Amino acid sequence: MSSAPMPTIFIPHGGGPWPFVDLGSRFGEQEMQHLKQFLEQYPKTLPRQPKALLVISAHWEAPVATLGTAEQPDMLYDYYNFPEAAYHIQWPAPGCPELAPRVAELLHKAGFATDADDQRGYDHGTFVPLKLMFPDAQIPVLQLSLMRNLDAAKHIELGKALQPLRDEGVLIIGSGMSFHNLKRLRQHDTPDISKPFDEWLKEVVALKPECRQRKLGDWICAPNARIAHPRAEHLLPLMVVTGAAGNDHGRVVFNGLFANSWVTGVEFCRACQQLV
Repeated sequence: MSSAPMPTIFIPHGGGPWPFVDLGSRFGEQEMQHLKQFLEQYPKTLPRQPKALLVISAHWEAPVATLGTAEQPDMLYDYYNFPEAAYHIQWPAPGCPELAPRVAELLHKAGFATDADDQRGYDHGTFVPLKLMFPDAQIPVLQLSLMRNLDAAKHIELGKALQPLRDEGVLIIGSGMSFHNLKRLRQHDTPDISKPFDEWLKEVVALKPECRQRKLGDWICAPNARIAHPRAEHLLPLMVVTGAAGNDHGRVVFNGLFANSWVTGVEFCRACQQLV
């Protein structure tokens, strides 16, 4: 069995409950199938089964980095205007409160304040993609919030503090979207509007670590940055996993249209030999 550290991964989580209820062409049938296949297949590429999943979802912001410590988190259906079936989806993966003290220790050493929430359920940024990736729901999950300041550089630093977890069998997953402008979804010109930021992002994640961290920390200067992200929350999970990647290489593992916009998934690992 491989002793290599676990990779870190930024995944597009799609829209609402998209793969589990009939949405017709709301997000694009072929587009949804493409993303679904990627999420289902990705765990087969891991060096070994993770001992735990540490998930940073775009759908949880808190004043300080906050850990979800429920032993059996409920489902948090934090979306609206979907069919009734969307509010009955289940993914009964156990929580991982025993990992929380270790994560808090690492963050405190790096100067970050932390908090805990033993009532927080799995929001759709967590349960929707993970239900595809780990359908057996057997691997414990610890959720970690974004910090409400939405500071990209601070989230990269937060990720750096988490890097030792990778040697401890923890898979760090950032769940967001590399394009997230709800007003632009499904418009005819959205592929063209989203493409410049997507091309910039694909180039940057493959750069040497110091350079990619600097450019991601200053992402607002990228082409069409504020069109792609009117708010930063759906991009910040990428910052966390970038920081946790340390000096490992980055590569694009998913790229395609979703809801008529270009979105990208990124993995960082020792074997990702795609330096520019």
